[in-house]
Amino acid sequence: MISRQRTSGQQPRNALGNISVLHASVLLRAAAAEGADPDQLMSSFRLGRETLDSAAARISIPRFMRLGHAAIAQTGNPALGLRIGALTRPVDAGIAGLAGQSAATAGEALDTLIRYSLLTSQNSRGAPSIKPTERRALFYSIRPYNAFNFFVVDSVLAAWTQFVRHITGQYEVLERVTIEYPSIGQDDLFESWFRCPVHFGADENAITVKPDTWIQATLQAQPAVHEKLSELCERELQQIRKGWTTGDRVKNLLTPLFRGESPSLETIASKLGVAPWTLQRQLSAEGTGFRELVDETRKQLARDYIRETETALSEIAWLLGFANPAAFHKAYRRWFDISPGEHRNRLKAER
Repeated sequence: MISRQRTSGQQPRNALGNISVLHASVLLRAAAAEGADPDQLMSSFRLGRETLDSAAARISIPRFMRLGHAAIAQTGNPALGLRIGALTRPVDAGIAGLAGQSAATAGEALDTLIRYSLLTSQNSRGAPSIKPTERRALFYSIRPYNAFNFFVVDSVLAAWTQFVRHITGQYEVLERVTIEYPSIGQDDLFESWFRCPVHFGADENAITVKPDTWIQATLQAQPAVHEKLSELCERELQQIRKGWTTGDRVKNLLTPLFRGESPSLETIASKLGVAPWTLQRQLSAEGTGFRELVDETRKQLARDYIRETETALSEIAWLLGFANPAAFHKAYRRWFDISPGEHRNRLKAER
């Protein structure tokens, strides 16, 4: 999700999203455990100790991904995400982790952790979700996949698994794991770590918890504490969303739906639970319109993809919902008076 902790009219610092330094700290711990130099990584990515010790500090999603890629390069371990998951504690998810840890059952705990994930990670691609009746926790798609982002999926699924292990005291807690990206030749390692079948090239990124584990009482269940911490999480979540206009909500829904096509007004209105003409009227009252929001969202995302990532231009075109790369090039020139390729080269030269 895109961060909305801003007043109307201000631009978000990074349209691709941001993540708490709590997660960056775990990444650095994992890199150090695998033989990397955390001080060098911190220096290269301008992450001072004061920043890492701040519960409120965040870094952009692209910066976090580059940090992970650099750590993998230093350690030579393409499965560093598993180590990140192994070293993740409930407290590393902030108050959401602590609230989940005090829940009555493992299923309720995982549901709490994921319900309040927005408190520490906001990504334009989407948000994690949970299907209690299927005992499944799902991480949204971050296609197209490459060496830059494999570790993100690995670390999230592994961290959720480690969370369930921590709160139950059990190790074999999963029924299966599904991962969208294709196998990178480490299937045995992944199955050994997750202790269950792992299916690569699947339709979704998810873990499925065993039936008996899902209903198992947690080791630190405390109803009063869980209720209190959940209330605190809810207040913080509402504070994040407090300043959202109708336009903000539309833009928040648009990005995950682009992917090769442009979402319609009817689709967005349905997701907001209003009639299309009602949505048009609400946007008009805010001085904007649906087409303007689609264009503005694409422009913000295009700028950050070009500036912050090495994603191929054809992939960016797909991620922004353009019919073809030529349409993306034409729009980019209209927005910035320069082609995306030229802009990327200029930014590289300036760095």
